[in-house]
Formats: sequence, C-alpha cells, structure tokens
Amino acid sequence: MKDAADCLDGYCSRVRQLTYPRHQISLGFLESDSADETWTGLSRASSDLDRDFRRVTTRKKDFGYRIPPGIHRGDGGIQIERRVVLAKSRNHLLFHALDDEDWVLWLDVDVVEYPSDLIERLLSTCKDIVQPHCVMDYGGPTYDLNGWRDHGRVHLDQLRTEGDLVKLDAVGGTVLLVRADLHRDGLVFPSFPYGLSNPAAREGRGEIETEGLGLMARDMEHQCWGMPNLEVRHGRW
Repeated sequence: MKDAADCLDGYCSRVRQLTYPRHQISLGFLESDSADETWTGLSRASSDLDRDFRRVTTRKKDFGYRIPPGIHRGDGGIQIERRVVLAKSRNHLLFHALDDEDWVLWLDVDVVEYPSDLIERLLSTCKDIVQPHCVMDYGGPTYDLNGWRDHGRVHLDQLRTEGDLVKLDAVGGTVLLVRADLHRDGLVFPSFPYGLSNPAAREGRGEIETEGLGLMARDMEHQCWGMPNLEVRHGRW
C-alpha cells in the first residue's frame, strides 16, 4: 500500500465480505513511502481485522521512491523504476508474511469490486497460478495488461470467447492466486529483467515483477492461467 488512506475502509470491508472462512485466512499488509496517513490507518485497521482472521501481519518498508511531481503513475516513462520497487515490495511482504499457508492471494488495495466467493472460484480451477480478469468496466477492455500471451500481444479481453480458463505466459498482480509452495520453491517477482532467453518473452527483452514471475514459472515448468470471464473491477486513477 502506498498513499492508500482513502482506500483502506473499502478494502477491509470487501475482505470481510469474502465467503471463505475467516479463521482460515491470514492477512499480510505492506506499506511503503506514503505521504498520507496510510500507515496510521493500516495499523488501526489491522487491529480490528486481527480479531476475526487467522493472523494479520503488518509491515512497513520504505524504498525511497516517489513518482515525480506532475507525472501520472501510469506514465510509460516511469514504469520500469516503479515496477522494480513493486517487485521488491511484493517479495518483502512475501518473505515476512508467509508462514504455513497453502495459498497466496495477491489483492491490490485499489481493486474496488469482486465477487464474495472470489477465493472459492479461483481455487475451483485446481491451477497453481491463476488470475481473474481485472477491468475498469465490466465487459470492457482489460485493465491489468501484465497478463498476456503471444509475446504480449494477446490479453484477456481478447480471450473471452475461448472459455472460462485460458493459458497465459505472463500474469498481472492486481488479483493473483499462487500455490504457496511455488513461492517456497523460489518463485518470486524479479526486480530485474528476467527471462531474456525464455521462448515466451517479448522479443529482445526480459520481464520484471508479475510478468517476470510468469516467465519464471514457465522455467520452473508451471503453467499460468487466466479467467477471462471472471471479472474484478479496478478503481479509476
């Protein structure tokens, strides 16, 4: 979480609405480099959540990265540096929050709507790495473009007619389910270009963060999957 104070109440409310048994859910939060009251709000929210869920881990780790003034966080010119920090953040949280859990569900703070049975529907695929389809408008174009195949040319909005479960070469991380043992076996979010020689990679480049994780999974002989017709909605920037 970063500068997410306005998102916290909604995020916690939606987590509480999940139908998966709370006593089987551990929660892990990482806050870094916020200029607002995210850390204060997160500390307060974590105390409330700790009464209902299996365990709550809250971490603060600053990386010293701020988006330059006047630059939108989606600007192409800052994505490598920004996503390097995101990769480091995900790995830091993973190494400090994961204990004996069977699965890891990555769920970004600015995902604003998803079905209450999200966990059950992802688990029902029996796949080790699977993501739903993150959009801004239901039935609209893919928002999380980090989930792709065909060297980055095909995204989930182009795969809706292919079925409810499709193969991917790279994944997005707005909502992503990973079998925990894959992380324990070394599947992480590369903070450097990974997979230059991987046959699924985009020509002439490696991948970082969630896309790099997808290529790393392939190198570890695990297939990534997407659910084009299970849509979750991302907030508008």
